[in-house]
Amino acid sequence: MAALPPRFPVTGEEIDGVVADFYAAIRVHPTLGPVFANHVTDWPAHEEKIARFWRNAILLQRVYDGNPMEAHRAAGDVRPGMFSPWLELFDKVLARNLAPETAAAWSALAHRIGQGLRYGVVDRD
Repeated sequence: MAALPPRFPVTGEEIDGVVADFYAAIRVHPTLGPVFANHVTDWPAHEEKIARFWRNAILLQRVYDGNPMEAHRAAGDVRPGMFSPWLELFDKVLARNLAPETAAAWSALAHRIGQGLRYGVVDRD
């Protein structure tokens, strides 16, 4: 069976670069940084896992087997007001790392995923 084409053109190396840049920014973010620091003890392993998530979501590679919804629910400290700054920061990272069309396509996907996570993690009650 032939592999499915990616959702939009981006390379694995570009995914890795976006993920690394994003988490470098997260670590110094005044609101989000402390939340991530409470849960991430091995940044390289976390970044590798998230890069696999994006490879799965964009390139349709079957390299990720986690459950983001459950992970964010289990964290216990994810709040409604965290999704907007997370997405704003992610959009800035996309804009500085990718061509505008690719950044826009990835941003749209991230916003859809973010909406689903927000609903499933903090808006479900």
